[in-house]
Amino acid sequence: MKIMTRIAIVEDNKTIRESLMEFVQADPEFCCVCACATAEEALEAIPRHQPEIVLMDIQLPKLSGIECTAQLKRLLPSLHIIMVTVYEDTERIFRALRAGACGYLLKRCTPEELISAVREVRQGGAPMSREIARKVIASFQEPLKAAAEVEELSPREREILELLAQGFPNKEIAHRVGVSDGTVRWHLRHVYNKLHVRSRTEAALKFKSAKAE
Repeated sequence: MKIMTRIAIVEDNKTIRESLMEFVQADPEFCCVCACATAEEALEAIPRHQPEIVLMDIQLPKLSGIECTAQLKRLLPSLHIIMVTVYEDTERIFRALRAGACGYLLKRCTPEELISAVREVRQGGAPMSREIARKVIASFQEPLKAAAEVEELSPREREILELLAQGFPNKEIAHRVGVSDGTVRWHLRHVYNKLHVRSRTEAALKFKSAKAE
């Protein structure tokens, strides 16, 4: 007799939770051992039912799916958790992965993509929706791109940018560099153009990203 892979679902939306259950139960390779509406319920039920894979929502009523993931991984280190969410911003993606998630899917994925992701995890993979994978790749490429752009600045432009990144206003930058306020503004216009940014904050962030590289 073939042993089925045990799946748990954590999703507060009843309609989505039931749909996920249907997708899982429709495949003879899988069985849904529990479906929870909150992180608190999941932290109680999942250690008891011992699933191999969890489909986890991020936005839950009290404790978030990311916090729930971190706690479950401490309790059950071998547990595989796939985030299934509407959120595709880089911050949440990396917070989820740092918490211990091994995959990240968007809720608009098809049932076939969901089941394929579960199979991939079972085989040791780390599935991600294509949009998410592109964001992850871009996040690693960004420091390299920022470093190349900063390298294109003149020594004076880099000096002014570094002071800007330290939080100094134009007047203080002008005093430290020994030029007029107008000259600082003139240099900053060139800095913004070369870094493809539109504000002091964006310029400072790009400079810090380049320095991190």
